Amino acid sequence: MAIVMNYIECNFLLTKGDFILDVNTRIPAQGVTGVLGESGSGKTTLLRCIAGLEKLQEGDSRRPNERNIGYVFQNTKLFPHLTVQENLEYGWRRNPNTNKSIIELSKIFEVDHLLDRSIDQLSGGETQRICIARALCQDPQLILMDEPLSSMDVRRRKNFLPYLDRLSKKTSIPIIYVSHDIDEICQLSDHIIILENGKVIAEGDLQETLCRVDIPFLNNQYACSLLEVRKLEYDSNFDLSLFEFSGGKLWVPGHYDMQSGKFRINASDISLSRNLLESSTILNSLPSIIEEIVNETASTQLVRLRLGESFLIARITRRSSYELKLKIGEEVYAQIKSVIVGC
Repeated sequence: MAIVMNYIECNFLLTKGDFILDVNTRIPAQGVTGVLGESGSGKTTLLRCIAGLEKLQEGDSRRPNERNIGYVFQNTKLFPHLTVQENLEYGWRRNPNTNKSIIELSKIFEVDHLLDRSIDQLSGGETQRICIARALCQDPQLILMDEPLSSMDVRRRKNFLPYLDRLSKKTSIPIIYVSHDIDEICQLSDHIIILENGKVIAEGDLQETLCRVDIPFLNNQYACSLLEVRKLEYDSNFDLSLFEFSGGKLWVPGHYDMQSGKFRINASDISLSRNLLESSTILNSLPSIIEEIVNETASTQLVRLRLGESFLIARITRRSSYELKLKIGEEVYAQIKSVIVGC
């Protein structure tokens, strides 16, 4: 692993029993890169190679203490015999040249009132925030996060995500974030790497990569679209918010404080129509152009649609496609039934 210009060079060859990790890729040295893949695809092994925790056949042979990398593990690893402040000081002492302030970092993660506490007095969310703050105390060149929210329930995970979002916005440190949760990847990441059987099968800009229909892994549960949106207005009479994106406008139930953000739309939540349906319960019906059609299963197809500079993926039955006689280049109306706000 080496940071060259604006990229992190990752060239690794590792054999562990029957598993082979063979990765040759360049990761942007800014923002958040999400790593997605099924269990056993090599996500954690990739992070361990970057951190120097694996003995490689080919690649960087430096020891972990020779790399200025912060690692946040799946299972929290704080010293139980030390206070919160002493745990943070441990990270701070790992890099004698650090200019990070323990007080400043503890305020970012809202743990400054916990500095005198012992570890057994902390909640799960507090413990994880301190783990991340400790990794930052050493002023690392790179932060690795291995499913840091996996032990949290849905509610606590949703409450914790803003801290990670704040981290990526307030620091210039690149982050490589491993998760099996597509919502986490969509909310936090700018770039994505998809691993399968130890190899990179797709990578690139998050929005562009998710809208590809030629990657079997992204079909089924992961088939979706991601839109960057801006809030326009709120209709208090019907409790609806209107958002704008590069390809049109969307009505979404509820009131939202955010002025901009991301929407994830599952492929199954989009239907297609030849004509604009005026008498319909679906509020969002947007003109779009068919760019690509691929068979997903024996009964379903994925249709890639272009709306201005944005793209959507719709899942329809092959029978519907046949009856509508859908063809590439034609205009159809994308009827969006629901969206996941803030991913």
